[in-house]
Amino acid sequence: MDIDVLGIDLGKTVCSLAGLDATGAVVFRKRLQRHRLLDFLEGLGPCVVAMEACGGAHHIGRFCLQHGHEPRLMSPLYVRPYVKVHKNDDRDAEAIAEAATRPTMSFVAIKSEEQLDLQALHRARERLVTERTRLINQGRGFLMERGIRVGTGRHVFQKELMRLTEDGTPDLSNRMLLMLSDMAKELATINGRVDAIDIEIRALARADVDMQRLMEIPGVGPTIASALVAAVGTGSSFAKGRDLAAWLGLVPRQITTGGKAKLIGISKHGNRYLRKLFIHGARTVLHLVRDRTSPITRWADGLKERAHVNVAAVAMANKMARIAWAVLTKGERYRPTALVGV
Repeated sequence: MDIDVLGIDLGKTVCSLAGLDATGAVVFRKRLQRHRLLDFLEGLGPCVVAMEACGGAHHIGRFCLQHGHEPRLMSPLYVRPYVKVHKNDDRDAEAIAEAATRPTMSFVAIKSEEQLDLQALHRARERLVTERTRLINQGRGFLMERGIRVGTGRHVFQKELMRLTEDGTPDLSNRMLLMLSDMAKELATINGRVDAIDIEIRALARADVDMQRLMEIPGVGPTIASALVAAVGTGSSFAKGRDLAAWLGLVPRQITTGGKAKLIGISKHGNRYLRKLFIHGARTVLHLVRDRTSPITRWADGLKERAHVNVAAVAMANKMARIAWAVLTKGERYRPTALVGV
């Protein structure tokens, strides 16, 4: 069968397939159990294999590369406009195939197994940090109900929690002291697991050349460097630094009508986890870097005088993302003496 483009709507158990010929006409439709998909692709002639970038897509994409196919992964957001009339799995597969033929379509780079492992490490860390935050917030709520107010900050809460469980207080019953003691043990366990992941991330960052170059950028540490490499690799899928910043959601949203453009808050599209890390890193450059003589810190200080501190943090994160793109794609080291408007 002469199939030029094969669109696959990936499901957990069943996948829908739609094949297009050179003219764009649908010449093939099929449904397969997911565990049979790789066998089908192995016996298929070389063609473009289009999928949405979802769970398992990168694994299938690497398999396609090994067997002569050209995998094209796309964001589900970009595929949606090509779905005709009522949505179903067969029409989704057809829309995926059609979207992959558009010359202006943006594709997702295939992630290596090492990138996925690193990304999984970051996701596990984020889950633990979220659990720790929930635990601390619940403990604050319990103490507030009993008239005990704890200062802001995780470390402040942990110290107060240890003091209360060791010394006790007449404001807390024995039942509440036991519960707080259990919370302290759980919190210590989570802290230990987060610290272990942080140690592993630092070791991986020290062993990788790209991450080492990224960590030379002010505000970029092992966590940001490893998360960025896990997400974008060498950054070659972005034509310029602004594209990476836009993918991170660090550029203003535009509302244009009647030829007049209005810029509002940042778009917050793309990778939420990376955007948060870059903004946290930007705050360190704005407030914690002691050497204020470098061009980038002088630029940051001037920005703080003109704009709100949160606006300055986002602008700093935007610049950090653009510099990171240049460092990754060009294979160069960060030059602190050159303030380049990337």
